[in-house]
Amino acid sequence: MVDARKLFDEMIERDCFSWNVMIAAYRRHGRPNEALTLFHQMQRTGFQPDQFTFSSILPACAKIQALEQGMNIHQSIMESGFFPDVVVASALIDMYTKCGSIQKAEEVFEKMPQRNVFSWNAMIAGYAQNGFVDEALMLFKEMPQRNVVSWNVMIAGYAQNGVLDKAFRLFKEMPLRDVVSWNAMIAGYAQNGAFDEALSLFKEMPQRNVVSWTTMIAGYAHNGLVENALETFKQMQLAGVKPNPTTFSSIIPACAKMGALQQGINIHQSIMEHGFLSDVIIASALVDMYAKCGNMHKAWELFEKMPQRNVVSWTAMIGGYAQNGLVQKALETFNKMQLAGVKPNSTTFASILPACANMGALDQGMDIHQSVIESGFLSDVVVVSALVDMYAKCGSIQKARKLFDKMSTRDAVSWSTMIAGYAMHGFHKDALELFELMKHSGTYLDHVSFVCVIYACSHAGLVDEGCKYFNGMSDSYCIMLTVDHYVCMVDLLGRAGYLDDALNFAIKMPIKPVVVVWMCLLDSCRSQKNIGLAVFTATFLFELDPKNAMPYVVLSNIYAEVDRR
Repeated sequence: MVDARKLFDEMIERDCFSWNVMIAAYRRHGRPNEALTLFHQMQRTGFQPDQFTFSSILPACAKIQALEQGMNIHQSIMESGFFPDVVVASALIDMYTKCGSIQKAEEVFEKMPQRNVFSWNAMIAGYAQNGFVDEALMLFKEMPQRNVVSWNVMIAGYAQNGVLDKAFRLFKEMPLRDVVSWNAMIAGYAQNGAFDEALSLFKEMPQRNVVSWTTMIAGYAHNGLVENALETFKQMQLAGVKPNPTTFSSIIPACAKMGALQQGINIHQSIMEHGFLSDVIIASALVDMYAKCGNMHKAWELFEKMPQRNVVSWTAMIGGYAQNGLVQKALETFNKMQLAGVKPNSTTFASILPACANMGALDQGMDIHQSVIESGFLSDVVVVSALVDMYAKCGSIQKARKLFDKMSTRDAVSWSTMIAGYAMHGFHKDALELFELMKHSGTYLDHVSFVCVIYACSHAGLVDEGCKYFNGMSDSYCIMLTVDHYVCMVDLLGRAGYLDDALNFAIKMPIKPVVVVWMCLLDSCRSQKNIGLAVFTATFLFELDPKNAMPYVVLSNIYAEVDRR
C-alpha cells in the first residue's frame, strides 16, 4: 500500500479511474479511514465520483459504522443521479444496516425501481444482523429468485441470533451447499457453545477452508476452551492451511488467557513469516498477550514499533502495566494516550481505574471519573463498578455508595464490589445488609458475592452466619466452591479462635491441598499464639511446597512474639 500510494501521489495527471483504484485498495486492505480521507480529497480536487467510487466508499462507512458520513455520501449519490444504479443502492442498504439504521435501509430498498438478488440479500442480511429474523424470513420467502448466498444469509442470521434449530432446518433444505453454508452453520453451533454439533459438522464437511478452521478456533477461544483452540490451530497448520489475520486475532487471546507464553512466541514468529505484523488488530492482540503473560518488556517493545496505534493498543499496555503491578506506568501511559489524541473507551477506563484503586491515588481517580463523565460512559455498568471499587479502596466509602445508588443497572460485580468495600473498611453490618438486598434484587449471585460476604462475617466475628452462607452456596444456589471460599472459611474459623475446626476444615477439603489455605491457617496460629499447631502447619506447608520459605518466616515470627511475652 505504501508503494501504491507513493505512485499515486507522484502521478502528474489523475482521472476518476485512478482515484477509484486507490480508494478501493484502501477499503480492501482494511483501512476505511484512509479510504474516506481520499474520497473527500477527490471531491475537493473537483473530480466527480461515479458509481464505482460510491460502491467502494460505502462499504468503508459500513466498516467503521460512520453513519453521518454515509448519509452525506447518500446525498451526493442523489445529487449525482446514481441512485437507480442497483449496485450503488445495494451498497447503501448494506451501509445503513451495518450502521444499525434499518429504517433508512428499508426506505432505499422500497424506492429501488429494480432489484436484483444482491439487493434482496443485502436487505435480508441487514434484518438478520440487527436481530429481525422474522422480517428476514418474510423477505427471504418473498424474493423472486434465490442463490446460495440468500440461503447462507438466512442460516447465518438464525445462527447469530441463537435460533439453531431453524438454522439447521434451512441448512438441510438447501438445494446446493457451498463451504460458506457449512461455515455459517458451524459458526452458529460454536458461538452458542454446542461444540459436539460443531465438531461433527466440521468433520463431515466435504471441504474446509481457512474460515472453517478459524471458526472452530474462535468458537473454542470465545467459550474458554483454550487448549482445544490451540490444538485446532496446530491441526490446521499440519493440514497445510495458511492462517489469515482473523485466525491470528482469534488464537492470540487464547494464549493470553492460558498464560501460554512460549506458544504465543511461536505464533508471533508465524505472524511475522506471514507478513501480518503491520495489522493493528493483530499487533494489539500480541501486546495484550505478552502483557498478560507477564512479559511487559516485550509488550512495550512491540507497542513502540507499531506504525499506528489505536485505542485497543493503548488499552492493552495500560491494562498490562496495571495487572503486573506497575501502577505508575499504567497512569503515565493513560496520560500519554490522551496527549496522543486517542479517546479512551470503556475498556480503557475499566483498566486504569483498578490501578488508581491499588495505588490509593484518589486525586487521579477523581480526574478519571471526570473524564468518564465527559466521555459519556457513566451509564456503563463495568466502568461505574470500577469507579465504585476505586472510591472504596481509596477510603471514600460514601462516594462509592453514592455512585452505586445512582446506577440504573447493577450486575453481580457491582453488588460484590460495594459489599467488599464495606467489609474492607470494617462496615460489616452494612456489607451483610447489602448482601441481603442483593439476594432480593433478583441479581444472580456468583462465587465472588459469597467470598465478599464470608469475608465480612470473618472480620465481624460472625461465625454462625459465615457458615450459613458457605453451606447455602452449594445447597441453595448450586455455586461451585473454589479455593477462595475455603480460604475465607479457614480465616473465619481461625480468626474467631476455632483453630481445631479450621484445621479439620482444611484437612477435609474436597480439593487438593493448596498453599494459600494452609498459609491462612498458619496466620491464624500466629494471631492465636498456638505454637503446636503452627509447627504442624509449617511442616505440612514445607512438604507441600519445599521451595517456599514463607512458612518458616511466619513460624520464627510466632516464636519471637511468644518469647517477648
